[in-house]
Amino acid sequence: MISNNFVTKSLVFKEESGERFFEGLLTVEMVDKQGEVTVVDSLYKCLPIWMDRGGAISDTHSNRIVGKGINYAKTTLTTEDGSELPALKIIGKIFIKIFERESKKFKKIKYLAQGTLYPDVIESQSHHGGPSSVIKSHHNVGGLPKKMKFKLVEPFRELFKDEVRKIGLSLKLSKEIVFRHPFPGPGLAIRIPGKVDKIKVKILQEADIIFINELKKRNLYKKIWQAFTVLLPVKTVGVMGDSKTYEFVCSLRAVTSQDGMTADFFNFKNKDLSEISNKIINNVKGINRVVYDITSKPPATIEWE
Repeated sequence: MISNNFVTKSLVFKEESGERFFEGLLTVEMVDKQGEVTVVDSLYKCLPIWMDRGGAISDTHSNRIVGKGINYAKTTLTTEDGSELPALKIIGKIFIKIFERESKKFKKIKYLAQGTLYPDVIESQSHHGGPSSVIKSHHNVGGLPKKMKFKLVEPFRELFKDEVRKIGLSLKLSKEIVFRHPFPGPGLAIRIPGKVDKIKVKILQEADIIFINELKKRNLYKKIWQAFTVLLPVKTVGVMGDSKTYEFVCSLRAVTSQDGMTADFFNFKNKDLSEISNKIINNVKGINRVVYDITSKPPATIEWE
């Protein structure tokens, strides 16, 4: 989740000197349309750095190199032998592979800091040897390869989202980044069940930004814990004008929660759902049907994968 990682990096930045801090901003085609812009802008505002997109990030006070913007937009969800793996497993391996390669350009980088939260852990593995079962894999818990050259630093591993947000505010991070809706580390790939390709990613990006912007426009964004769109691996028949269409189904997901461990679906007004649905269908080529997920957690998880 972007805001968790931001608080983690901010905490590390305050504890470590510029020479020892390496912020890798890995941008791939799986991010939401506003994600990279928000992260880059917030990095600039919250930490004493400047960023040359795709180049080095430097300390504004001493001009020391402290990080690098890495753009690997051509990274795809494929394995060397063409076999299928869960998207987050592939992405976890890609992240580590790229960070290991990029870190060689800096001296003595031994640690990988990330914003893992307790819900990530409890859903992915037993935390203290207890009876909690594996519900799903997270790329920063179950999705990372077992053997890495880095030692993981996870200061918030036993904290919940609301607790981390309080820490973020105490570090004087912007409310925009602290209260940004959770966004999965593997990106939009886990919101595209089944085969993932560039066309589906583009369709989902366009639908998602419409949904989020409409929530903000209607003053609903801050009332919701997390909202996003899912592109289902199903095509249905529709009608557009005088023509028949055969396109994908998009599911809207919006939930309220305190800590992410349990959640209820958000009760939209019919007018809001209708207008948001129509706007997505009328503006996103490739979608001709929109549904709303009214499942709570449990029995469902917030994300679909």
